[in-house]
Amino acid sequence: MQELTIRTPQREVMVDVTAQVQDIVRNHEFQDGMLVLFCPHTTAGLTINENADPTVPRDILATLRRLVPHQGDYQHAEGNSDAHVKTSLLGSDLRVLVEEGRLLLGLWQGVFLAEFDGPRSRTIWLKWFSSARPA
Repeated sequence: MQELTIRTPQREVMVDVTAQVQDIVRNHEFQDGMLVLFCPHTTAGLTINENADPTVPRDILATLRRLVPHQGDYQHAEGNSDAHVKTSLLGSDLRVLVEEGRLLLGLWQGVFLAEFDGPRSRTIWLKWFSSARPA
């Protein structure tokens, strides 16, 4: 298992981690298979979406803020209930196919860590599953 640590700069932000994930695939010489990414936090999640236009992550965050406002009818005493709900909506894990050492993502796709209760230091665990068949 590999681990990626990301320092988030603000309360809500989507951090493009595509290049870091691709570097892990390249540095460990993963060729063909599947990479599972898991975020072990309850107020940060993972998603795949467009990384070519910075207004897309901004729009995603703006929409989530409207759907799940920071202040609401929450009973959780820590003041971050909205972050828990937003994380549940996005999810904590991703599966990405890898072929010939490259992440198989669409032309405009990237992998994002979505922070909803920062700034913090966040961890992503990466587990490799090879599709190589035994000889």
